[in-house]
Amino acid sequence: MNQSFQWDAVGDAFPLLLEGFRVTLLATVLGTLVAAVLGLAVAVAGRAPSRFVTVPVKALTEFVRSTPLLVQLVGAAAVFSSVEPLTIGIIVLGIHYAAYTSEVYRAGIDGVPKGQWEACRALSMSPRRTWQAVILPQAVRNVLPALGNYAISMFKETPFLAVITVQEMVFEARKYGADHFVYTEVFTLAGLIFLVASYPTSLLMRKLEKRLGH
Repeated sequence: MNQSFQWDAVGDAFPLLLEGFRVTLLATVLGTLVAAVLGLAVAVAGRAPSRFVTVPVKALTEFVRSTPLLVQLVGAAAVFSSVEPLTIGIIVLGIHYAAYTSEVYRAGIDGVPKGQWEACRALSMSPRRTWQAVILPQAVRNVLPALGNYAISMFKETPFLAVITVQEMVFEARKYGADHFVYTEVFTLAGLIFLVASYPTSLLMRKLEKRLGH
């Protein structure tokens, strides 16, 4: 059996993996937006004065963090079988990571000096104005590097979407490998594409972290 690395398979599979990478990137960007917005909403809701709000929010957050992403994807696909798999994947990724980004936001909000809150009260600013103009801008600035790291983690976990038939990059690699009996080449190529895409972003997050003084 010929065990040599088949470079022609790499060139043949590259366009397919590139199309899969487009889906991977789309899922990551939209999933990150869902996680960022929903995570912030959960963090703010967690500080609500009513236990009728905080208790369900904390319970749902703990449930999401205590169950594997793979189980959440399969369960959501089974319940919402009529929904496009990519849409399910984006929403599940967003909700899953929102449970973690909410804690990041919470830490950022807690990190805002108490004097800022007191100054807002002294100026008779409304709660909405206090959050929008004073608290959230400072909190979000403090947690940007952590949010970026979660976005990178989400990018590397998009291969899980293949289990619900989303045609992302690893799905395409597995399909090509099954059709042509060349797995090493296509999965090596997929790994390199992940590396090339994620490593510069990791460096950018490190620079941003240093710039913000973390």
